[in-house]
This record gives sequence, structure tokens and C-alpha cells, in this order.
Amino acid sequence: MLKDLTERILSGGEVFFETEDLKILMDSDLTELCRSADRLRKYFCGDHGDLCTIINGKSGRCSEDCRFCAQSSYHQTRAEEYAFLPAAEIIKDCKAQEQKGVHRYSIVTAGKSIGGDDFLKALEAYRGMSAQSSLSLCASHGLLSHEAFLKLKENGVNRYHCNLETSRRFFPQVCSTHTYDDKIENIQRAKKAGLEICSGGIIGMGETMEDRISMALDLAGLKVDSIPINVLTPIPGTPLENRQRLKEEEILRTVAVFRFLNPKAEIRLAAGRNVMEENGRKAFLSGANGAITGDMLTTSGNKTEGDRQLLIQLGYTLN
Repeated sequence: MLKDLTERILSGGEVFFETEDLKILMDSDLTELCRSADRLRKYFCGDHGDLCTIINGKSGRCSEDCRFCAQSSYHQTRAEEYAFLPAAEIIKDCKAQEQKGVHRYSIVTAGKSIGGDDFLKALEAYRGMSAQSSLSLCASHGLLSHEAFLKLKENGVNRYHCNLETSRRFFPQVCSTHTYDDKIENIQRAKKAGLEICSGGIIGMGETMEDRISMALDLAGLKVDSIPINVLTPIPGTPLENRQRLKEEEILRTVAVFRFLNPKAEIRLAAGRNVMEENGRKAFLSGANGAITGDMLTTSGNKTEGDRQLLIQLGYTLN
């Protein structure tokens, strides 16, 4: 049955996933599922690996109550707090990351949105990076207006990041200060402005595999370009600090399922990868074809050169 499902997807036609199809993805032998997901990745995406790095452009004092986040003002985590970084500092870091061989660079800021002087500083940074580097520029600044998205695009940004985080059903267990529909509508505004979309979520917060599938199907419906899969890193001081870490087998199944449900998207390993065997080596053979590299927002990430060597060893090209 897994082989039949794989062939249906490879045929290139639109696949409407029946309940039985989803059960196959949840229950199939993991080795066969991962092998089939890798086959889909190769067919639809080729062997190009995509590396993105991020800079925490403004840290701490976030107004939102996301239960996983060290930067929320609702939690006592002692996360670093600072105002928006100078544009020159961001541009310098961008150029340094370009020398390390990444493909994309993103500024991420804490908060529900960004506006006023901070937004102007962000635009200045994007203009400078666009003029002084050849990297694709991404942005992650929360919920914005259509006009703000147009401004980002005019100043060199070509992709916007806005995670759904989890399923519609489970979202109220994760955040109460904004809604799942706020996220969906934000993504739609960014798409209308002509931006590509990076949107995924966090696994290991207490959600079920059915929740993950629901999120993956919503992402498929939105036709997002890149899907970052974060594995929860329980942070002391957050409500999820005692959450048990996922086993690698469950992470691999999730990655493979996301590839089946989003065969043409970049499936990007993000936070939590450094606790996986060989920094997620098996995941890159299970449907993943991208990664966020370098340090994460508030947790330690993977070193770029090590990630490049890993992907090259697995047969990826990194042009």
C-alpha cells in the first residue's frame, strides 16, 4: 500500500489523501517509509541542499505567551534582551555567513509584530544586505500588513517566515495571545505581496501525529515553499520545560510524512537537530533537503561547515 501511494504521488497528479492513506503513513515500516520519502525528495526536488542561517535581530520582552519560547515576557527564562541591532552589524554578519557557504539569511525579531523605527531599521538592513551580498533574504517579523510585506519585497526580501507552529486543534494549548487564523491570514497577505513562504512548526510539544499531519495538510493547502521542522528543546522557565524529548524514530517518521504530504516543498530541519544522531543524517535520507544552520534564536545550533560536509557526503549539491 505504501508503494501504491508513492507511485500515485510520483505520477505528478494532485493527490487527495484519504483517511486510509494517512493511516498508511502512520503505520508503515519506518525504513520503507523513509526510503520512499527520499525517493519523492529526489524526484521532485533533485539533490540540491539548501542552508539558511538566522540572526536574532531583536531579543526578549515578547508580548506573546507561546509556551515553548524563551523570549516570551510571560516566562522567567533569563533570555537575553536587547533592542533592534544596528544595520551595519547585521550586514556584517550576513556577509560573514555568505563566506561560510549558506544560501539564505534571515532577520528574526521577537514580538507579535514590528513597526515604527524598528521596521525602518529592518528595511535599512535588508537594503544593505541586498546591495552587498548575493544571498536570498528572508524575514521573520510576526504579523504584518499587506503594505509592510510590499515594503519588505521592495527592499530585497524574497521569502517570509511565519510558522503555524502546530495543528489548528492543538494551537490553543500553545498560544492564547494570537490565533491560528491570524497565522493563516498573515501567510496569505505575504503571498499576495509576492513573497515566497517559509512556514512549519515545532514537534514534541504534546501534540499527536494526527496533529502533525493536520498541520502538514494545511501547509500543503497554502502551497508554502519551505517547511522548517523544529524539535522542541525544553527550556527551563517555560511551561514546557519538563516535556520529554522525542525519540529519533518519531522525528524521522514526521519528516517522512511531511515529505509525502508536501512533495515539492523544501523540508528544512531546524532547532533540535543537534540532539539527533550525526546531526540528523538519517533525516536527510528521509525526505529533508534543507536546514537552518548556525546558532538558533535561543539554543545552540549546528556549525555550517559540518552541515555542508554532511550534505556533500550524502550526495547533495550546494551551489
